Amino acid sequence: MNINKNQLLEKYGKSLLVNENLSKYSWFKLGGPAELFFRPKDREQLINFLKEVRIENNYINVLGAGSNTLIRDSGVNGLVIKLGSSFSDIKLLEKDTIEVGASTLDRKISDFASNNNISGLEFLSCIPGSIGGGIIMNSGCYGSDISNILESIRVIDLNGNEKTIKNSEINFFYRGSDIPKNYIIVSAVLKGKISNKEIVQKKQQELIQKKKDSQPSKVKTGGSTFKNNKEKKAWKLIKESGCDKYSVGDAKISEKHSNFFINSGQAKASDIEKLINKVKKDVKDKTGEKLELEIKIIGNAE
Repeated sequence: MNINKNQLLEKYGKSLLVNENLSKYSWFKLGGPAELFFRPKDREQLINFLKEVRIENNYINVLGAGSNTLIRDSGVNGLVIKLGSSFSDIKLLEKDTIEVGASTLDRKISDFASNNNISGLEFLSCIPGSIGGGIIMNSGCYGSDISNILESIRVIDLNGNEKTIKNSEINFFYRGSDIPKNYIIVSAVLKGKISNKEIVQKKQQELIQKKKDSQPSKVKTGGSTFKNNKEKKAWKLIKESGCDKYSVGDAKISEKHSNFFINSGQAKASDIEKLINKVKKDVKDKTGEKLELEIKIIGNAE
């Protein structure tokens, strides 16, 4: 990056850090340092920063809650942006419509909707992470996904320009979207349906219990590692290929759900990545099916 780091550090103070260890922001508890780590205090500071640094697409990564991201051991060149608490507000726009900041946790949104008698957002209580990243990858579970409840997003491009994009302008697909990589989502408008609070809460609790029964909890993981195949679910392909007992160092596969890869101790990000590649290869060799990553891997290849 052709920028004067010292000038930026002087101007942005505590919002900007050099060589910040990213492992503390990862659910895997893994990852090397970010060359520059920017946590804007508000939207205005984010816009001013982007206008000043003019960073190219390949030098920027936006980190959400770190739930669905594997950060490589050697760290990340360029800029990592993490939206903080000032981007996690929730407000009611209409009886069935809410506006949320991009860093708002999915579970928090689901609880807010439930408390305001809004149905359709219960599934968010089972999705780890924040809504911004969830929108980009069209997160979903149990028959619902974000494209079904999204009205619009507010974005800022890498030149600091702000605009609103409607759902109809976005092409959503299974665990993905065509939202350009040079857009940073700062907020979203979500719409559900008015219902009875008890009914909404009951459905929410049923989904949470379903998740607890089938997925590991309180472990260092990145959630679902691979996308489900059209014909078969990823966990089934892994199990049927005999890959579910694989491990590389302290990188292991959950006994409870074979599509969850775990840092069971002192694993390195490279151990997780080697395990991912080993499973991909063997599933392809044994079933002919190609597994596609759901988690995002960022950082410098070693």
